[in-house]
Amino acid sequence: MTLPPHDAPKPTWRAWAREVRARQPDRSAEVCASLAAFLQARGARRVLAYHALPGEPDVGILAAEFELLTTRARFRPTPHLTLHPWDAAMEVSRFGVRQPPADAPRVALETVDAVLLPGLAFDRFGVRLGYGGGFYDRLLPAFSGLTVGVVWEALVVDALPTEPHDLRVGFLATEGGVRPLHP
Repeated sequence: MTLPPHDAPKPTWRAWAREVRARQPDRSAEVCASLAAFLQARGARRVLAYHALPGEPDVGILAAEFELLTTRARFRPTPHLTLHPWDAAMEVSRFGVRQPPADAPRVALETVDAVLLPGLAFDRFGVRLGYGGGFYDRLLPAFSGLTVGVVWEALVVDALPTEPHDLRVGFLATEGGVRPLHP
């Protein structure tokens, strides 16, 4: 599929990214090896991660080296994410991802050293193309720790459409390694 023009609407970019992602081999082990070295070098211990959807790099192996946390999507009073221990994720959410039950113990974002963010695509400025719910955009504006986008190299583009509320990450992890971004 041809790369959309920069000013194409986000749904067009999402369709492109899903098609490209479907053709990528699973190189999660390579992504995780680079991430582990990167996080250890920066002293990260408590890491907010994600349970991978089909086609996403799977970062679950990092649970052997770090205290991983995961999220639960909540919709009332407004859509938001809560943080929980990694192993509490026993349910399947409406988005098809494993998440903790509603009554699982919560963890404060202020105790997190690093956040690993999934995305359909990222650009070289750290702009993330998410799935359209805005959950991470609402969770992380005041977060001062490490933010790392995790994606296949084929889904890193020069520029994505962006809106003022869109989250930018400081680093990008792919099967090629972890690199800093300069928003």
